[in-house]
Amino acid sequence: MSQQHVSVIIPALNECDSIGHVVACMPWARIAECIVVDNGSTDATAEVATAAGARVIHSARGYGSACSAGAAAALPQSTVLVFMDGDGSDVIEDMDRLLRPVLDGIADFAIGSRIKGRRELGSMLPSQIVAGKMVSLILRLLYGARYSDMGPFRAIRRSALQLLQMSEMTYGWNLEMQVKALKHQLRVCEIPVDYRCRIGGTSKVSGNLSASLKTALRIVLVLVRANLSRPCSCDDHGQPGCG
Repeated sequence: MSQQHVSVIIPALNECDSIGHVVACMPWARIAECIVVDNGSTDATAEVATAAGARVIHSARGYGSACSAGAAAALPQSTVLVFMDGDGSDVIEDMDRLLRPVLDGIADFAIGSRIKGRRELGSMLPSQIVAGKMVSLILRLLYGARYSDMGPFRAIRRSALQLLQMSEMTYGWNLEMQVKALKHQLRVCEIPVDYRCRIGGTSKVSGNLSASLKTALRIVLVLVRANLSRPCSCDDHGQPGCG
């Protein structure tokens, strides 16, 4: 794996208990950099990440805002971007398998599927799994896609991400990326990845009923906007499934 190709981007909001461990475990010999995007933390997330070796930048609040800022800040020579969470739930050892189809030119976009991988007991709530299945069903009906997950661990060719012209600056970012990938007929694949319970902190999406309802509403809005936009004609390149 060529080092200069890959920038790892980690949106982080009050993740000081876990971010140091996540950054320290990066495969430094195989990536160009690790960018931690402080999304308005009120704890020592930025300081801990810097001490662990990350380049820290700051963004406006919102998961999508953090992802967008990280992508814009990536080194010019990085042709592939990896997105992952900073709470320790994503298994960093799976990064090589996630990157391989993109670096080898087989795919433009690789999504880590927690559903197809091994999940530690309690790492995903039943509501998350059900919501993922419902979204997958809707996308299959609308676009013929067979996504199994909207997980945060993903790798995408930088030029492909720029083509998508992302606009969703909240937790709808992942879904928007997957829908637009279909519309632009990107070569998409899902790679099974393992998933663990978070090291520390609380979930901003599924940690309480209010957050879960807000996220569900955002997902619905993203789907509605995507469905009202100009439909695409998807071929086999738009179908997840390699790996």
